[in-house]
Amino acid sequence: MTGDSIDEHGSLPLRSPAGSRDEPELEEAFDRIIAEGRDRLGRPLLPLVATGLLGGVDVAVGVLAFLVVKHETGQPLLAAAAFTIGFIALLLARSELFTENFLVPVTALAAGNGSFSRLVRLWLVTLAANLAGGFVMAGMIVVALPDLRGTAAATGGHFATLGTSWRSLALAVLAGAVITLMTRMQHATNDMGVKLVAAVAMSFLLVGAQLFHSILDSIVMFAGLLGGQAHYSWADWAIALAWSSLGNLLGGIGLVTSIRLLRVSHRVEEAQRDAREEGRVA
Repeated sequence: MTGDSIDEHGSLPLRSPAGSRDEPELEEAFDRIIAEGRDRLGRPLLPLVATGLLGGVDVAVGVLAFLVVKHETGQPLLAAAAFTIGFIALLLARSELFTENFLVPVTALAAGNGSFSRLVRLWLVTLAANLAGGFVMAGMIVVALPDLRGTAAATGGHFATLGTSWRSLALAVLAGAVITLMTRMQHATNDMGVKLVAAVAMSFLLVGAQLFHSILDSIVMFAGLLGGQAHYSWADWAIALAWSSLGNLLGGIGLVTSIRLLRVSHRVEEAQRDAREEGRVA
C-alpha cells in the first residue's frame, strides 16, 4: 500500500513529474535576477560609481571588525565571524561588490537584456570604485587605530605572497564561486532573514578559509601598506589583484553562473525571443 489517496472514481491521482514542484521557485528567481540584472547593466555612471564606493566602504567595516578581533584575541575564526558584519552591511545598505556582479548581470545578458560592453563597464567601474572606497577606509583604520597596523600587515602579507600558483588560483576560483552562490541564495527568496543567513554563512566561509578575494584582500593589503609595516610592495598587491580577479571570474561564472543557466535553459531561450521581439538586443 502507498500513501496515495483514491479519488471518487476509484483511480489513483496522476503524480507530478519529479522536481516539478521546484519549478515555480526557479521561475520566480530567474525573473527577479533578469529584472535586477537589466537595471544594473543600464545604471547611469554616477549611481554606479556611488554604489561601488559604498560597497568598498561596507566591506572595509567588516575588515575593521576582523582586524580588531584578530588583534585582541589572536583567533582567526572569531575574527572571521566578526567580519560578517561587512556583508550584512552590503545586503542591508544595497551596495555592491565586483564579485556580486557575476550571476545577475551575466544572466540578464544571456537572456538578451543588455550588451557585453555594458557588462564590462559594470565590472570595471565597480571594481575601481570598490578599491577606491576600500583604500580610503584602510587609510583611516591605520591612522585611527595604529595598534592594528601589525595585524593588517601580517594578514595582508599572506595574500600578497600567494603568488600566481595553481593553489592561489584555486583559492580565487573558490572565492568567486562562494560569493556567486551567496548571490543565488539571496535571490531565491524575498525573506530578509534568509538573505542575512546566506550573507553571514558565506562571508564567514570566505574569510575563515582564507580564500583569495580581489576586493576583501586588497583592503587588508592596503591597510598593511599604508600602515608602513608591510613586507610586501604595491607591485605585489597589483599582481595579487589581477590573479585573484581572474580566479574570481572563473569561479563565479564558470562554476556557478553558467551551470545554473543550463538548469533554466528553456527560460533563457524564451527571454531571448522576447528581447528580440521587443527590440532590446543591442
